[in-house]
Amino acid sequence: MPQAYEPDEDDLYASAPPQPVFHVEQALLGALLLDPHRLGDVTGICADSFSTAAHSALFAAISTLPPPDPADHAKNTKWLDRVLATAREQARGLTASDLHALVQVCPWPRHAPAYARMVEAEHSRRRLQAAAERLVQTVHDASLPHPVQTVLAEADALTAVVDDIAARFPPRAGVLPRTGAPSPPVPPDYTEAVEEERLLLATATACPADIESVRWLLPDDLTLPLHAGLWQCLTALSRRREPVDPVTVLWEAQQRGLLGDGSDPGEVLRMLAEPAGSVEHWGERALQRSLLATADLTGRRIQACAADPANTPFQLVVGARRSLADIGAVRTRWQHAAGTAPTPRPRPAPTTRAGPPTTTAAPASRSARATR
Repeated sequence: MPQAYEPDEDDLYASAPPQPVFHVEQALLGALLLDPHRLGDVTGICADSFSTAAHSALFAAISTLPPPDPADHAKNTKWLDRVLATAREQARGLTASDLHALVQVCPWPRHAPAYARMVEAEHSRRRLQAAAERLVQTVHDASLPHPVQTVLAEADALTAVVDDIAARFPPRAGVLPRTGAPSPPVPPDYTEAVEEERLLLATATACPADIESVRWLLPDDLTLPLHAGLWQCLTALSRRREPVDPVTVLWEAQQRGLLGDGSDPGEVLRMLAEPAGSVEHWGERALQRSLLATADLTGRRIQACAADPANTPFQLVVGARRSLADIGAVRTRWQHAAGTAPTPRPRPAPTTRAGPPTTTAAPASRSARATR
C-alpha cells in the first residue's frame, strides 16, 4: 500500500533518503505531466502501484482526466492546474511547485514505458512482502478457531500473488534469489509440543499396531532431534515386525547412535512407559504443529527474499515457489491425516481402434476353416 502522505512536509520529498523507486516514480510522473499522451504507452500499473500517497494521487488524476490538446498544453497550464486540483483531493500537501519539480527531474519522457515497468516491479515486491507478512501473522494468531484451514487459505493467497507476478515478468537466466533462508524459530508452544511428542512416542510403544495408521507422520515433524530419532526407531521396528516395547526401542536407539548426546537411558525408558490417548491423535497434533511451523518459515523466507532489492521479480517468483513447495508437501500429508485427501480420478480405458487381423488371430481362423 502507498505510504501515507504527510501534509506538513515542505515539499513532495520525505526527510529520509528516498529509495530508488521514488526517483523512478518521479521520472514517470514528470513524463506524463510533460507529455500526457504517453499515458497510452504505460501498462501494468495503477494508482496503488506507487510507493507514496502523493504519487498515487497524481497518477490517479492523470489517468482519470481527459488528456489536453497537445498545442494547448504547450501554451498554458490549464490541464496541469486540473491535475493538481484533482490530486489535492487525496494529497492536500501537493503544490504547483511539486508538479514543476517532477517535470524538471524527468530525463527522457519517451522512456515512460520503461519507468512504468520499474514501478510495476517494485510494486510486485511490496505485494509479495505484504502477502508473506500476512501468512506469518496468521500462523501466530492464537485466536483462530481453525488455524490450519486459515493458514492454508493465506498460503493460497500468497501463491496467487506469486502466480500473478510470474505472469507479468517472463523468466530470465540466473534466476536463483540471493537471500539466504532464515533460521527456524522456536515454536511458541515449545513445552506443550515436547510433552505431546513424549505421549506420542509412549503410546506408539504401547500400541505398535497403530503406527501403520499414521504413515503420514515423518520424523522431521517432531520438535526435538531425540524424539525424531525415537520415532524412526519405532517405525523401523514396526516395519521389520520385531517386538516393540521400551527396552527394544532403547536398544534400537543405541544402535542408531541416538544416545551419544548424553541422553539418559533410564529417562528414555520412563518416557516410553507412560502412554496416554491414541497414536493418531498425538500424530495429528504433531503434524498440525509441523504444518504451521513450515508456513511460518516459508513466509519469513519469502519476506527475506522480497526485502533484498537486488532480486528481480522473477527471482522472487522462483524463491517463493521453492518455499511454497514445502507447504504443499506437508499439506498433502495433512489431508491424508484429516481424511480430506482428494480421491484420484480413475483413468479412462484406452480406446481400441479397428484394424487388420493380428498374427495370432489369422492361424486360429485358418484352423476353424480346416475343421469344417
